Amino acid sequence: MSERVENGSAGQSPGTKAERRLAAQLAAKKAAEARRRRQSMLGAFVGVLAVGALIGGLVWMNSGDDDKNATASSSTSPTAPVDPADPAAAPEPQLPEGADPALKTKPQVAAGTGELKKLNVTTLIKGSGPEVKAGQQITTNYVGVFYKDGKEFDSSWDRGQPATFGIGVGQVIQGWDQGLVGVPVGSRVQLDIPGELAYGNESVGGRPGGPLRFVVDVLAAQ
Repeated sequence: MSERVENGSAGQSPGTKAERRLAAQLAAKKAAEARRRRQSMLGAFVGVLAVGALIGGLVWMNSGDDDKNATASSSTSPTAPVDPADPAAAPEPQLPEGADPALKTKPQVAAGTGELKKLNVTTLIKGSGPEVKAGQQITTNYVGVFYKDGKEFDSSWDRGQPATFGIGVGQVIQGWDQGLVGVPVGSRVQLDIPGELAYGNESVGGRPGGPLRFVVDVLAAQ
């Protein structure tokens, strides 16, 4: 009787070892699959963030250090994306009372001339509203082009919605912080910004490098 039990135990031992090996292999396979899923999800998430940053508008990316690198991408009236090839499809912006009707139309922005050494602010349409103060939230429509060739790289008009952000507090590039404070609401201004007050003189990470020109409509400040 004892011999039969011992033989039976001996007969089960190889099967138990095989089962343990199989279980270990299955566990290792599941762990590898879980790692691959986590890596795939992380890659997709990073991709979504990158696309979101581009869609949100380049001007929100402050060119200063990381502590000041805040992002403001809200808008007064979010709408569905607009086909850039059909500007007429964009809804008309809501203008402040008494504003020039020209602010309902996207401006044509040409290249600059000569070497740009300092920030230049040119009033194209002077509004009748209160002047913008540092620390306020302002709502704008804007077009951004490269100063040297006039090639457009960003536009709130093409997204079909104006943008709202803090001004004079480091949320946007220095050329905006310095150039828009003091501008009356209802104005359209042209900002010619040297690279050191924008994103630097080299294009890095999708940011436009060198001197830039923006035409900005100030629609509200609060």
